[in-house]
Amino acid sequence: MSEALYRTAAPAAPPVSAPAERTRRNPWLAPGSLASLAVLAVAFLFALAPGLFATADPYTGTDVALLPPGADHWFGTDSVGRDLFSRVVFGARQSLFGALIAVLVGAVVGTLFGLVAGTRRGWVDTVIMRLVDVLLAIPGILLSLSLIIVLGFGSLQAAFAVGVTSIATFARLVRSQVITVANSDYVEAAYGAGATRAQALRRHVLPNSLTPVIALAALQFGSAVLQLSILGFLGYGAPPPVPEWGLIIAEGRDFMTLAWWIIALPGLAIVATVMAANRLSRNIDAAAEA
Repeated sequence: MSEALYRTAAPAAPPVSAPAERTRRNPWLAPGSLASLAVLAVAFLFALAPGLFATADPYTGTDVALLPPGADHWFGTDSVGRDLFSRVVFGARQSLFGALIAVLVGAVVGTLFGLVAGTRRGWVDTVIMRLVDVLLAIPGILLSLSLIIVLGFGSLQAAFAVGVTSIATFARLVRSQVITVANSDYVEAAYGAGATRAQALRRHVLPNSLTPVIALAALQFGSAVLQLSILGFLGYGAPPPVPEWGLIIAEGRDFMTLAWWIIALPGLAIVATVMAANRLSRNIDAAAEA
């Protein structure tokens, strides 16, 4: 008897709906991705034009302190009667712009180090990568605190210190990408066509190595927001009464048992921004692999 008679028919796969298929092909259409983009858009609107969204003066207190959230004060008031929502809105400028500066410092310097190490190789590569290993061996928060003590206190100094902590991560990534791309067939073909090292680097190696760097930059942006908030909480960031997310939480930590909103609502802004940046990084990475 034929072997085909003993075979059982495999169950048919359930049909995939068109929206689900588009979402699987394009991660940007997923609900989580759209929500993350919306969170980042709102956060940057707060940072760019805080006066358009704040409901009160973030520096002037009212007659009622520790007022719970309501129609007049969406996030309530803090221990001196200042509108908490307005302080969170104005604090977005300190936190987000500081994170952008930190990412810019880490990406530019780290990419330069990784590019030189991946193209020159030899003792240059060895020296740069041993320096990178030293930076990676030091905990990020300890390194940033040490740099702030040397540079002085302030928002700009904190942003620069946080940026230095990410140089090693960018350098390792760029070096590995440059080595991989430099050994590819199309780069060898460019050399065979008469291209110089600088031309091959500018036209082929560097452009094809930057997509993972962009994904890492988005991830480091969320990490920088978190680190700057930690430094602000410890008192190493913006000086009071300047609104900054970490400083807002630090000012309310003594009243958290009486007024939960002083800690919870600014902390929710930090968590939402960090998670949105992480989702953005994953989408960029997934789009590059597709």
